Amino acid sequence: MNKIEKLKFEELGLNESVLQAIQDLKFEYPSDIQSKAIPVVLEGFDIIGQAQTGTGKTLAFGAPILSLMEKSNGKVQAIIMSPTRELAVQVAEELSRIAKHERVKILPIYGGQSIDRQISALKRGVDIVVGTPGRLLDHIRKGTLKLANAKFLVLDEADEMLNMGFIEDIESIISNLSEDRQTLLFSATMPRAIKILSKKYMHPETKIIAIEKKSLTVSKIKQYYYEVNPKNKFESLCRILDVDAPKTCILFCKTKKGVDELVDALQPRGYTVEGMHGDMKQSQRMNTLKKFKDGNLNYLIATDVAARGIDVENVTHVINYDLPQDSESYIHRIGRTGRAGKEGTAYSLITRREASAIRQIERDTKSIITKKTVPTITDIFAAKSETILDSIKLVLEENLYENFLPLGKNLIKEFGAEDVAASLIKIIFDKEVNYNYSDDTTTTTLVTDNVRLFLSIGRMDEVMTKDIISFLCETANINKNELGRIDILDKFSFLDVPSNLVDAILNNSSGKKLNSRKVNIEVAKSRR
Repeated sequence: MNKIEKLKFEELGLNESVLQAIQDLKFEYPSDIQSKAIPVVLEGFDIIGQAQTGTGKTLAFGAPILSLMEKSNGKVQAIIMSPTRELAVQVAEELSRIAKHERVKILPIYGGQSIDRQISALKRGVDIVVGTPGRLLDHIRKGTLKLANAKFLVLDEADEMLNMGFIEDIESIISNLSEDRQTLLFSATMPRAIKILSKKYMHPETKIIAIEKKSLTVSKIKQYYYEVNPKNKFESLCRILDVDAPKTCILFCKTKKGVDELVDALQPRGYTVEGMHGDMKQSQRMNTLKKFKDGNLNYLIATDVAARGIDVENVTHVINYDLPQDSESYIHRIGRTGRAGKEGTAYSLITRREASAIRQIERDTKSIITKKTVPTITDIFAAKSETILDSIKLVLEENLYENFLPLGKNLIKEFGAEDVAASLIKIIFDKEVNYNYSDDTTTTTLVTDNVRLFLSIGRMDEVMTKDIISFLCETANINKNELGRIDILDKFSFLDVPSNLVDAILNNSSGKKLNSRKVNIEVAKSRR
């Protein structure tokens, strides 16, 4: 173990109030970027810090800036530029935690939020401003953001800001700052444009701090992949979710359309999931992120760009529904879990053709990605049974069932205790499992003699998968386990059923009412 790994925050030169805040956050040892950057920043040098998302960059620049700043005087002393609104909010929140024992006012400013409210806050006095380049420039031009006293400039996720075309805005903002400022540039990658920017606007004695890639893949992240048939990919995902039941999970798709399609497919099956990408309204994205951070959303589906603004603690799982284009993107993604010394799990769903890509990621990240088999129905039953039994035991231990004893005694008298208990567990199990799985095979091969039916009822009619299942079982007198995949769209739905059930459903269910609306059912036209 080298000296840097042994360092504690107390040895880095930070002031007492910042150290107290770090102690309150239960951080004992600094990360590589923190231990290397903090002393250099405290010495007054400009720095270029190359480190990946999730390595603690906010504390690496925030702690020394707070230690060096003058006491709050209501004038802006530090400007921090972030590529996205979400990241600006995240950075401001993290800085507020580090400044817990300092009298410092921190303000995030970004487009999509009332500019008048931001102007009022700036007039009242702010010490640190965290913002997106466009909105920062708006305030500078209006004269509402004055930079005469700004001694610190931070460019966070600089490569992403340049990728998003902010170079002119960045240069305009820098031109309004004193040349005596201290500039701290942080970037995951170091493209030529970053080097040009640094040479133009940073001091000649700038210190470069690069964290080796081998330290980027957190050792506490368990990495696995599933090789799936593209036709069964969605069912495979549902099986994985039902067995693991992640508390907080980010799923990645390559495209915005992919995000929307996966959200639309998962929501009708009862999964608590929402999506986030650049085409959504800012208010919607912020609301979704808040729900995810507050624990009111189990699953967040995002594109790589949207995820740049996500910094949420306690993410237990990252799932690559679509494999990323390169190893660096893979590292960015899985770095969302396994933070602050906690364990995390990363899954990737791949096709046979993508097996070589997994091997390449292993070589680049110097890690092991273990192959797993898609869970069987038996696996799902075992996992759900354990959860159900735990919840039942909790009710028994806390005596939360007394009001229901008379009903229980009557049922036991009529049917026997074992049958009653098993029936109730089955009811809970049916509610827990949201997907109608095909036959139990380890390769998740879907039934091939299915017929696809069209139903004239959809999401706008407030129907869920379980409603359609109950409707068909009651009207056509069929077993729910015989039904295949159900896709609920806005105005209509599709259902896969074995060919021997088609007549029963068409003759007995079509024309009957579901949620007070008549449902027409017919064989769907062939899909391309």
